[in-house]
Amino acid sequence: MLGGVDIITECGSPTIVDMKVIPVAGYDSMLMNLAGAHAPFFTRNIVVLTDSSGNTGLGEVHGGNFICKALESWKPLVIGTQIADYKNTVKSLNRLSKRKSGEGLQKLDMKLLLQTVVQAEIAIECALLDLLGKFVNLPICSLIGDGKQRDEVTVLGYLFYVQDKARTDLPYIDEGNDNNWFALRRKTAITPESIVQQAHAVKELYGIEDFKLKGGVFSGEEEMQAIVALKKAFPNARVNIDPNGAWSLDEAISLCKPMKNVLTYVEDPCGPEDGFSSREIMSEFKTSTGLPIATNMIATDWRQMRHAVDSKCVDIILADPHFWTINGSVRCGQILDSLGMTWGCHSNNHFDISLAIFAQTAAACPNEITAIDTHWIWQDGQELCSNPYKIKNGKITLPDAAGLGLNIVMDKVWEAHELYKKLELKFQDRDDAVGMQYLIPNWKFDHKKPCMVR
Repeated sequence: MLGGVDIITECGSPTIVDMKVIPVAGYDSMLMNLAGAHAPFFTRNIVVLTDSSGNTGLGEVHGGNFICKALESWKPLVIGTQIADYKNTVKSLNRLSKRKSGEGLQKLDMKLLLQTVVQAEIAIECALLDLLGKFVNLPICSLIGDGKQRDEVTVLGYLFYVQDKARTDLPYIDEGNDNNWFALRRKTAITPESIVQQAHAVKELYGIEDFKLKGGVFSGEEEMQAIVALKKAFPNARVNIDPNGAWSLDEAISLCKPMKNVLTYVEDPCGPEDGFSSREIMSEFKTSTGLPIATNMIATDWRQMRHAVDSKCVDIILADPHFWTINGSVRCGQILDSLGMTWGCHSNNHFDISLAIFAQTAAACPNEITAIDTHWIWQDGQELCSNPYKIKNGKITLPDAAGLGLNIVMDKVWEAHELYKKLELKFQDRDDAVGMQYLIPNWKFDHKKPCMVR
């Protein structure tokens, strides 16, 4: 074979000479979901690899000490390896990961999320692919799967209920900005009208016309009122809801069956019930309603995916590369396409490196994919790179650049690291603020009652 990675490996490629693992933090709003409310901060781990040619490769993954320690422990297995042999490097790390398949995220257990669902090696895989792309002068999407499938990726507007931050003693920030969305995203939003207001601001700034509401917060009836209001305000939009399996089967059917002309799909409407798994319950939901179903909770690895496909309980698998690795997510997309199913992407709070990971992965998935999730609209303005990807007209246009195409600004990274260290010191007795990433548990979601923070 002439050209490509095969001849590179034969001739030799640059080797890794340095690996930095940098825990960082950024600012968040008091977004609500089934498991709690987001804390004032979110945390991530950044990996910076340097190769023998002097190039730098970047990666990003979830925050927390568990993942940080795993990445640090893998340095001897990464330094000295060839960038063109990245698959074997990642495979060696994967063998060391103590990951179990089973419930996935059926109970939205954040400890489970960090320790058994997130694949820490994705940060290293991405950084190695970034370096390989620079070496062969190709974007990452051209190096994975069957190569680049599209030049731009459609993005969802991810909308959240936001509680009044003044009802806590935690240091949530305000943003006095001429940009309507930046100011609005820090304010209380607990009514259908305020959710529609969010959507208008998101469309105004990013051109996004498809929306998903994070549910599982208030009663299903209240949340469906917001969905109906969204569809009325944006009649041509694809509108979806994700209650994280909060509803019972009967409740989900009652809520969603009348919404066939409103909802494009429902994400994880039901959880395990009466001894039946989420897969079995959602299969019954799909049969009863005829609505397409997406998931990021019951198909987070290959074993779970097989059972999800066998039970015909989902149509769309949101294969977050942070759960599947980049290559695994694209392979998932290829298999789904062969089965007549659809690939999509789940996200959580992240910096601009992960935004690039999502876009490059989506660009390599074949045929029709659903609009990808991203929390970036809630973090936009906290870039670690000088040239972050932009969302315009509801899409991310892939840059004409090698690797990820990002230029890291280490001063910004170290600033975010200093914020992390302050949080670690201030909240050292509270795993939810740093180690457990971002959730404040024990939240009483009835907005008429006082906020309860542990």
